[in-house]
Amino acid sequence: MTSSLIPSRVDKVAGRMAHPSEGAFLFDLDGVFYNDTRPIPGGAEVIAQMRARGVPFRFVTNTTSKGRVSLAKKLQGFGVSADPREIFCPAVAASAFLREKNASGVFFTTIDTRAEFDGVREDLTRPDYVVLGDLGDDWTYAKLNQVLRYLLDGARLVALGMSRYWRANDGPRLDVGPIATAFSYATGQPPIVLGKPAKEFFLLALRDLHIDPAQSVMVGDDIVTDIGGAQAAGMKTILVRTGKFRPQDLEAAVVPDAIIDSIADLLRATGRLRTTA
Repeated sequence: MTSSLIPSRVDKVAGRMAHPSEGAFLFDLDGVFYNDTRPIPGGAEVIAQMRARGVPFRFVTNTTSKGRVSLAKKLQGFGVSADPREIFCPAVAASAFLREKNASGVFFTTIDTRAEFDGVREDLTRPDYVVLGDLGDDWTYAKLNQVLRYLLDGARLVALGMSRYWRANDGPRLDVGPIATAFSYATGQPPIVLGKPAKEFFLLALRDLHIDPAQSVMVGDDIVTDIGGAQAAGMKTILVRTGKFRPQDLEAAVVPDAIIDSIADLLRATGRLRTTA
């Protein structure tokens, strides 16, 4: 399979991506650099080139089963140079959100993700917010009903992203989005989304880089959360044919600015990266 691009739009994107003083990349993790425990070839080389050429970037992920330290270690295990401070995940945004409001929460997340909320007040009786992450096989009807009762008692629901599913070694698995949608249906209360596809999540990462969205590019495998969300934030987008990509995605209302087979094709697709003198 060969990479396909949309020339009239990609040519403009490539010019901007070639100059680190004018633009930056945001990268999804799962489905772009790896599928569960399996690395996707080319990711380590792309990031090494980004660093060597001085091109600014951040990793933006809806993963809620791991905190930033664990995510950085996972990338490093695949040979990808990464620092926890370069990773933006929903738990970081949610922690900042609760601190700003001086609000209490109850956390339906993994222990690893819960560490991102250190210092945030937990209230198991009448929390201000219920923070919903991916518990995977640890979800039980007892926990689902406890979330429901908190919400019916007046707590607000915070969803750590709205990803529909992710691709594990044994096949697709449900993510936070369908579970948050179920609670929204049960209570009539829309969730507060602190993760992709909320445009504020992309803008948070770009503010950290001091880069304008129009001069930035999102690389992801999810046509809705990655591509649609980034476009709503004013970014250019590149869809990879790895991870959860399906041919039907190309028939969706959302149209990426470029399509490539995998992260390994990124540098060739966008032209040679170069630093400004």
